[in-house]
Amino acid sequence: MFRRTFWFTTGVAAGVWATTKVNRKLAKLTPESLALQAADRAVVAGRRVKLFALDVRDGMAHREAALKDALGLTAVPGPDHRELPEQRRLAALEQQHTYHFTRNEDH
Repeated sequence: MFRRTFWFTTGVAAGVWATTKVNRKLAKLTPESLALQAADRAVVAGRRVKLFALDVRDGMAHREAALKDALGLTAVPGPDHRELPEQRRLAALEQQHTYHFTRNEDH
């Protein structure tokens, strides 16, 4: 008698557990629930894109500062000073630019 009661109780518990699990899965698949999940994921994706854009902007500012330092453009020149630093000015004057465009490279 005790053995039958044990297995009956075990079967009822397993049935209740399985029914609850199936009902929860079905509730997640309703149109309202799917719409809420999609909206939540869109908000999270938007936040990630915003953080990425802020990181890119910060990286651009650091890179621009590094390039300005490398080119010697960090000092604020006076209104009459509009030349490149001496090394850059000479390098720019010495370079010969010859451009060769072909039909394969113009698109």
